[in-house]
Amino acid sequence: MAGSTLASPTAEAAAPAPPAVSGRDTWRRFRRHRLAVVSVGVLGFLVLAVVLGGWVWPVAIDEIDFAATLQGPSWAHPLGTDDLGQDLLARMIYGGRISLAVGFAAMIVATVVGVVVGALAGMSRRFLDPFLMWLTDLFLSLPQLPLLLLIIYLFRDQLKQAFGVEGGVFVMIVAVIGGLRWMPVARLVRAQFLSLREKEFVEAARSQGATAWHLVTRHILPNAIGPVIVAATIEVSSAIIAESTLSFLGLGFPPDIPTWGRLLYDAKDHLDVAPHWALFPGAAIFLTVLSINFIGDGLRDALDPRRVL
Repeated sequence: MAGSTLASPTAEAAAPAPPAVSGRDTWRRFRRHRLAVVSVGVLGFLVLAVVLGGWVWPVAIDEIDFAATLQGPSWAHPLGTDDLGQDLLARMIYGGRISLAVGFAAMIVATVVGVVVGALAGMSRRFLDPFLMWLTDLFLSLPQLPLLLLIIYLFRDQLKQAFGVEGGVFVMIVAVIGGLRWMPVARLVRAQFLSLREKEFVEAARSQGATAWHLVTRHILPNAIGPVIVAATIEVSSAIIAESTLSFLGLGFPPDIPTWGRLLYDAKDHLDVAPHWALFPGAAIFLTVLSINFIGDGLRDALDPRRVL
């Protein structure tokens, strides 16, 4: 009896953390989702096209040719031209870099803020958790598009003076979109932390004198990172759509910076004579968002420990 009593704390202290899923097992689960595998190829092609396309198709985005206005796809202009005779392929390559950069940068902002807020709320046992969740619910209740427009109107000129025209708009859009998309990540991380902090391996580490920082960084957060990765993929697509919406409303980047949303905005008055002008940037946005969503579904299945290998 005494021996079992003495052995219990030792057994608890030696309780290991749940084994992490290996990369090979994750890939085996992920490739079962065929649409996710295809989406990786589609997204990889789009990223390579916008990153390396400038070397393959070295046409200036502001080269005007009034003799070739509103032309459809041809050998000289594979995606056609706009109302100034500018090559749409070159403009889509340039604009795609900005649209994807905004999406990934805003995702990083939203994920970092959400993880910090969710971790603080999940580890708190007193007043901090209710306050942070009240703040999260407050942000969730705000109408995002009107708030986006208000912030842009208030701070656009100051950021342009501080970072330049293109840099100021980029910082503003990333900060605003990321700053208004962290709430789902925070709620997800908090739920994961509330569940994991009561597990045996966390109690064992706590009984050995582990600090709260050690518990979070070495035991809880690594086991909660799977759902966070899935949520982050969704934030990328949401940020790309939000940037496209702002550009379509004429409130994003300046007219001489052809993001995919800006191309759609410029094409809206010529849909009857030049539908290709809106078709190609719209298809790029559609394929990017759809691919990221399918990849998120595949990652959700691959990182779910309850699924059988």
